[in-house]
Amino acid sequence: MQPLFSKRKDNIMYTKSQLFSQLKELGAPRDSIILMHTSLKAVGDVEGRAEGLLDALIEYFTSDGGLFCVPTHTWKNLSDRSRPTLDLTPDGAADVKDCIGTLPSIAAYHPYAHRSYHPTHSMAVFDGRTRSGEPGKAEDFIACEYDRDPSTLTSTSPDGCYGKIRELGGKILLVGVVHNRDTYLHSVEEWLDVPNRLTSEPVDVTIKLPDGSIVHRSMRTHHADGISDVSARYPKYEPAFRYHGAIVDGMLGAAKAQLCDARGMAEVVKLVRERSGGIELMADDKPLDEKLYK
Repeated sequence: MQPLFSKRKDNIMYTKSQLFSQLKELGAPRDSIILMHTSLKAVGDVEGRAEGLLDALIEYFTSDGGLFCVPTHTWKNLSDRSRPTLDLTPDGAADVKDCIGTLPSIAAYHPYAHRSYHPTHSMAVFDGRTRSGEPGKAEDFIACEYDRDPSTLTSTSPDGCYGKIRELGGKILLVGVVHNRDTYLHSVEEWLDVPNRLTSEPVDVTIKLPDGSIVHRSMRTHHADGISDVSARYPKYEPAFRYHGAIVDGMLGAAKAQLCDARGMAEVVKLVRERSGGIELMADDKPLDEKLYK
């Protein structure tokens, strides 16, 4: 019998077989849409290193018709006007790594990746049919980011890829991170039209296409007057998500994992907002009053 893991330098090295077993135990679907935020360090040593982990996840989540999405954000480029906000040429690889880490930078330029054209919050999307050369679903999924009304462009537009995850009943997989890294919740707040979440005026952004040509656009970006980092407070919602059964806990490698239902979380945030009367809930670290969700 093949062992689930092997030893290397006295550390556990997780194999694809073990990762698949953990995902099955978590109840992770293989025919849905999965958006994953992860801490590579928390996962630990994986056979094939970061590339091996990514390839295993692509195989698992797309084998039965699902879509696997990895954020490939470049929002840090908003503060550097000397380079494109989104660079889809190979020169842009460093921008992704500088913004959110190693695994997204690998995903962005993976040979099977279909990368969305969002200037600051792009994602790499994988489907199982691409590797066979057949038309896949990933291109349809990301089309909303460039075939759309430009007046609606925001950081996590509800009619963009993040909104589609909610509409289509997808999941958010948090691996070694918690909800302060859950970018999807920004989209939920945009969907609910929560005030004080976006700049009042659009900013200019640029997209450098794979052929090197430049596209100019404008968009409203995340901003909250009086709150330095709204997402840092999103973990306040976790007890409410758990109360309503929107989170399933498990492991991936050595990391704690949360499999979160996108629609379920959106409805919980909506409920909390309605019961609160629309007051600002992310201005401090106080836990949510249980009356807002129980």
